[in-house]
Order: sequence, then structure tokens, then C-alpha cells
Amino acid sequence: MSTTDGRAVQFIGPEDVDVVPLQSPEPDPEGVVVETLVSAISAGTELLVYHGDVDSETLADESLPALDGTLSYPVRYGYSAVGRVVATGAEVAPAWHDRTVFAFNPHESHFRAEPEALHVVPEGVSPEQAALFANVETAVNFALDASPRLGERVAVFGQGVVGLLTTALLSELPLETLVAVEPHPFRRQLAARMGADETVDPTAENAAAAVEELTDGVDVAIEVSGQPQTLESAVEATRYDGRVLVGSWYGTKREPLSLGDHYHRGRISIESSQVSTIDPSLRGRWDRTRRRKTAWRRLQSLDLGPLITHRVDVAEAGSAYRQLTEHPNETLQVLLTY
Repeated sequence: MSTTDGRAVQFIGPEDVDVVPLQSPEPDPEGVVVETLVSAISAGTELLVYHGDVDSETLADESLPALDGTLSYPVRYGYSAVGRVVATGAEVAPAWHDRTVFAFNPHESHFRAEPEALHVVPEGVSPEQAALFANVETAVNFALDASPRLGERVAVFGQGVVGLLTTALLSELPLETLVAVEPHPFRRQLAARMGADETVDPTAENAAAAVEELTDGVDVAIEVSGQPQTLESAVEATRYDGRVLVGSWYGTKREPLSLGDHYHRGRISIESSQVSTIDPSLRGRWDRTRRRKTAWRRLQSLDLGPLITHRVDVAEAGSAYRQLTEHPNETLQVLLTY
């Protein structure tokens, strides 16, 4: 294997992306080398890093071996890589060679990994579909944490990739009403296609009032827009004794939040949700292995094609981040190809 043919995406500073040479590695005795086929850009957490909207001392993700540092520049960040095992260490079973695998790894053309950190892509799943695994698992986690009950009314605020996947999963449940709140027409159309009963444009009307008119207040509001100002609308749209699940990570973005009479007298609960952990109330029955098996099954049942809107060669990675930032109405999942 060549030692100079690799490439990696690196954030140099806010909105400053470079594609740097990468030495193609040899495997450790207990590890493998993966040659990346495609990787998915996260329009949530990853764009926060791109824009510089995170504290530089924030740990990237303690639960993932490939993301064990802080988010201070320069940094390589990403967590949705699909590739082929091209080399195996002396102590690794030969069966690993040539397997197609998913890894929570930054955007790199080649990388080392321990087999236990890899997820073998199921037969019949394409690399592009597999690149959305992390997003599907996040949506599964939101559905588990929100725990909507039979006949409940639910609103999902934000219809990016994760929001649309969450809407699609929830549409399979026997809810009374499922509302998608999203400013961009293209995404609202997809939300309806993926199972939303109603859609609301928050730029054309008061989102909370519109949701309340459609539902008489929701039992569960899921906030995944990535915009802190949306949280207030989610709270206002929630009925007495309802639940607000915050799946967004706002980073260092700040907005005032009014928690007035409606919240105070309404006994509304607000809870964060993050895919790195399992809800404590579920840990007796659910662990990461079960959740990931569920995510793979759901991934195979969902129509993911419409979510992938752009494919960009890794050499032009900077243009991919600009596309996500400047053209959100026409951009959802951007894939880097190698």
C-alpha cells in the first residue's frame, strides 16, 4: 500500500477547510485498515465545528475511539464513514479482509480501526445507504427517548436529515397526529412524503399557534432544528403535562428562552437526548447493541434515496460545507466520495 496517496478533511479554523495528505497506514497486529468509499457530512454537530460554534475544549466524543480529542482547531471531525477492509493485522481473523464496514470515523481516505469498533454492513445495503447509519441510530434514539404512546399527538421541529428520519420512524406508530415544522419548502414536502400528517412553515405563521390549532397542543414535541430559538416554540406548542425532547446540540449559540405561564403552569417537562448514551429508564432492556441492530433494520426499511442530495469528491470538501450552509432549501445529506 502506498504511503502518500491518502487524504483527510481537516478544519483549520471557522469555515476554513483543508484537504491534507494522509499517510496510508499499516494495520496494528490486532487491527485492520479500512479504505473509505464514502462518508457522510453531519449538518448538525459537524456544521457547528465548521462554523466555530463549539467550545474548543469540548471533547469530540469520549464514547468513540476515533474521536478521542477536543474540538480545538486544527481538528478532523466526522463520524459516518463506510469503506472496505484492505489489510488485516496478524492477530485478526482473515474473514475480515474485503468486508464492507461502517465506522464512526472522520473523513479520511484510509484509517486504522479495531474490529470491535467496526460494523459490518448488512448484505443488500449499499455504501451510500450505510453512510446514513449514524443518523438513523440517532433517530431511533429520539423515538425511544420520546416514547410516544398510542393516540398521542407529536410535533417534530426541524426537518433536516435526522428530523426527517425521526418523522419517518414516528409515522410507523399509531399516533393521532404527526406534525413536521420546517421553514424550507423542499424539506416540508419530503416530511409529508415520509409520513407527516401535517406540515407547518414557521416563517409564514406562528409555529406554536399553528401546531396548537392542528393538534390542540402536542403530547410530545421533539426539537431537532439546531436553532435554540426554536425551543421556545416547541414548549409553547406542548399541552399540559406534555414532554419536550431536545435532540439539538446548540453549541455556543445562545437565544433568550421565555418560560412563562404556559410552561410554569403547564407542568411541561424538558429533557435532552443524545445518542452517546441510553436513557437510564431503558437500560434494563436496551443497550447499544440492541439499539444498533434496530437501527440497521430500520435503515433497510426506509426510503433513504431522497435524503441524499449531493455527492462531492473529498478533494472539494470545502464546497460541500459551503453548499450545506448557503443552500439549505436544496441540500440535505451531502456525501464525500473517495
